[in-house]
Amino acid sequence: MTHPKGLLIDLDGTLYHGDRMIDGADRLIALLRRLGRPYRFVTNNSSATPEAVAARLKRMGIPAVPEDVCTSAQAAAAYIAESKPDAQVFVIGEEGLLKAVSDAGLLRVEEQADFVLQGIDRQFTYLKAAQAVRLIQEGARFIMTNPDLLLPSDAGLIPGAGSIGAMLRAASGAEPVVIGKPSAVLMDFALKRLGRRASETIVVGDNLATDIAAGASAGCETALVLTGLTNNANYEALRAAAGVSPDRTHRDLHGLMAELSGAGG
Repeated sequence: MTHPKGLLIDLDGTLYHGDRMIDGADRLIALLRRLGRPYRFVTNNSSATPEAVAARLKRMGIPAVPEDVCTSAQAAAAYIAESKPDAQVFVIGEEGLLKAVSDAGLLRVEEQADFVLQGIDRQFTYLKAAQAVRLIQEGARFIMTNPDLLLPSDAGLIPGAGSIGAMLRAASGAEPVVIGKPSAVLMDFALKRLGRRASETIVVGDNLATDIAAGASAGCETALVLTGLTNNANYEALRAAAGVSPDRTHRDLHGLMAELSGAGG
């Protein structure tokens, strides 16, 4: 690994499991601060605001401020604002997406929308689906925050934003622009926030199909940590399914820290 000037770091499965910090996560961030390496936390989660994400990390003992966080909701709102700064947007989503739309200066509407922006929505209804499909058929561009079909909850896995998007895609016949990992759109947004070029940045994550694929797509160096979804037993199968290999693989965050600090090979 060349010494990166910046890092884009996944959260769930990389720095924590649920509300439990993964061993070494706090020390990794402390090391990056000590070395003066800029970083951002990058998440497909569109439901939580950066403030909520930072507060969650701090509760676990991981130093964080909202400015450290890049969400698919923020990237989606920025994508729309760059396409049409005064866009009218029909939103299917939760607090994180609604705030991102407002912060980007976009106008939320129920009719005559330029865009249908859809993320996870645990209050999703048939009426919302019907309105979204009608607007897409009338010409609104379909933007989906992230393609995750399932997400973890206290009750187990539940349908994610990708599952809602699959319904809208099937009904409208339109393919959405996908913002979150494995799309490079979220990574490009995070790189701008980081202030570094892709060639100067390493993406760290536990998921070959999302984190590593997104990093490779954006032109970043990639480091897989076997702290979450991917482990030694399933690595080859997941690598073949994802069609991408990481530049480096570390058993845990301590291996990553050793290499970042120059102690590892």
